Amino acid sequence: MSTQTVTIEKLGAQGDGIVHADGGPIYVPFTLPGETVAIARIKTHGTLMSISDPSADRQDPPCRHFGPDGVNGTCGGCSLQHMNDAAYRSFKRQLVVDALKSKGLTPDVADLVAAHPGERRRVVFAARRTEKDMLIGFNQAESHHIVAIEECPISSAGIIARLPAITAIGAALANSAEAFRIAVLETLSGLDLAVDGIKKLSDQQRRKAIETVLSLRGIARVSLNGEILVEPSKPLVDFGGVNVVPPPGSFTQATKPAEDAMAQVVLAHVGKAKRIADLFAGAGTFSLRLARVGRVHAVESEDKPLAALDHAARNAQGLKPVSVEKRDLFRRPLMTSELKVYDAVVFDPPRAGAEFQCKELARSNVKKVVAVSCNPLTLARDLALLVEGGYRITGVTPIDQFLWTPHVEVVATLEK
Repeated sequence: MSTQTVTIEKLGAQGDGIVHADGGPIYVPFTLPGETVAIARIKTHGTLMSISDPSADRQDPPCRHFGPDGVNGTCGGCSLQHMNDAAYRSFKRQLVVDALKSKGLTPDVADLVAAHPGERRRVVFAARRTEKDMLIGFNQAESHHIVAIEECPISSAGIIARLPAITAIGAALANSAEAFRIAVLETLSGLDLAVDGIKKLSDQQRRKAIETVLSLRGIARVSLNGEILVEPSKPLVDFGGVNVVPPPGSFTQATKPAEDAMAQVVLAHVGKAKRIADLFAGAGTFSLRLARVGRVHAVESEDKPLAALDHAARNAQGLKPVSVEKRDLFRRPLMTSELKVYDAVVFDPPRAGAEFQCKELARSNVKKVVAVSCNPLTLARDLALLVEGGYRITGVTPIDQFLWTPHVEVVATLEK
């Protein structure tokens, strides 16, 4: 390890400051471009020791657990709390611009749809029982050390208010000193807790955990390794006026405002399309909204979200017909011949993107396409395929829902 003074040149895609020195780039968390800082260097990693020339874009972090001097260590949940709003939002938008440019695409990119404190309805906590107490918090970056949190400005007030209840449930379930995860989703009917990483419980432990849950207010459901342990009330999420019971631990957009912003762009572009395909449909985030416009065919590879979507559609009023299909779109994309019946296609794949599906779309005559993505790099690849096939990008909207992190959502609209 060596100590040296450096001037930060730029921010990397993960939000770390970068400086080039002998031997290549050094990545320095919690720094900003133009800052002169003292660091302790180990290979390509620099630990911030002090700042002699702070950036005008620097602000005091709003959370006591953030940064190199956070309480009980640096919480790994956020990485950019030290950056003021204007610079932070510009950085996130530029990530999208740069990703598209890397594939030769230069469409207009809208300003970032901003995220705000207290909006996160879905949070994944790290948990572990110690000799003294129950730890609930987040892993320190690149570490298994759990930083127990006393506050979390990104999370909804409903989740933070029930931290004692979440801790009590974790303590009732923990049957070893091994770390595990508690995914918490705030729903209309209470918190939905999906616990993973705990070995099988004895009958006595199950009874104790169920009794603990039933003694607490505001808990809709607790599942363990995908199996429902106890469900005092059905957890409900609202997808455009349709209530859905999501499967335990299933994917849900992390904030309601970001989901609504995405849906607004999707619906505006689809317009009055009569037949719509919603690919990688999940539990119906877009399908159920689109079904107020036209007939929807929802395609998803997992049984449980698809069943939740189907049940909600069958029991909702005012929707056009919704058909569902279980299909692995990575292995079996909708072919060009199958796509010819649709006026519009919406796709929202995992981080890997939808390369093979886009190759088929590029050969189709679908008039309108909407691409929703959580990874600007794979989105750029997919959009390049569509543009090569004759599509024109009509809009790119970056949307923030993982506040103070480098993760950014994007909705791109295309026409042929």
